[in-house]
Amino acid sequence: MTIRKEEDARGSIALMQRRVFFISDSTGITAETLGNALLAQFDGVDFEKVTLPFVSDQGLAEAAVRAINADAANGVRPVVFSTITNVDLYAIISRSDALVLDLFTAFLPRLEEEFQQGSTHATGRYHGLVNRDNYEGRIEAIDFALTHDDGASVKQYHLADIILVGVSRAGKTPTSIYLAMQFGIRAANYPLTSDDLDHGRLPDFLEPFVPRLYGLTIDPQRLRQIRQNRRPDSRYASLTQCRKEVSEVAAMFRDRGVPYLDTTNASVEEIASRVLQDTGLRRRSF
Repeated sequence: MTIRKEEDARGSIALMQRRVFFISDSTGITAETLGNALLAQFDGVDFEKVTLPFVSDQGLAEAAVRAINADAANGVRPVVFSTITNVDLYAIISRSDALVLDLFTAFLPRLEEEFQQGSTHATGRYHGLVNRDNYEGRIEAIDFALTHDDGASVKQYHLADIILVGVSRAGKTPTSIYLAMQFGIRAANYPLTSDDLDHGRLPDFLEPFVPRLYGLTIDPQRLRQIRQNRRPDSRYASLTQCRKEVSEVAAMFRDRGVPYLDTTNASVEEIASRVLQDTGLRRRSF
């Protein structure tokens, strides 16, 4: 069994290494999402992950099994998360030298019993183009987020579902794009600059949209690290400047009643979910 050493505050920790396969007859996104959520519960294992999407015929299924078995030959059984819907193809995958977890059959039989009907076993149903209007709405939201990124355009803020504001590099851009891609939310974002902060108030053009504003803030030390990578040893990246901006922006949010979130230790998924929860914006499914 392969062991990797990792250093943390407690010293050297031995991590078991395991290979994980995400296998699907469609994009593999569902297998990755559910599988990674389960794997995240195991801190003592270093996972090496392989995704095999579009395993849609016998030849591809057998090729996947060869890849799995080649890894198993090293002496450690791989783990397979499968969302293969075709029964015959899943039977091939299940004969591999691995722990095979079928993420559909864990739930579908009980749902079939509850609904008193069989499931379709249709390939790619979730991530396929099911509703063209909804899909085009998501594309429109992505285009809106890109067009209104980083204050590049402010003329159509009246069309925004939400406007993220905060200091530069606090996570506004990735959150805006994630909200658009995942939920079809028209999200603009605007960086509050030193010039804005010198006035001690929100820019005048944002005032009509205060009910749509949501602030993102961040620990000054973490902000310095991020900015240092972007502009090394600049005033922009100095700890003094980072502390000043974060403090003044937080005061501005409090003064205008703008809700805000500390993004220091949050993933973009967590930030987006908190934004939706705090604002009551409706998630759009696709």
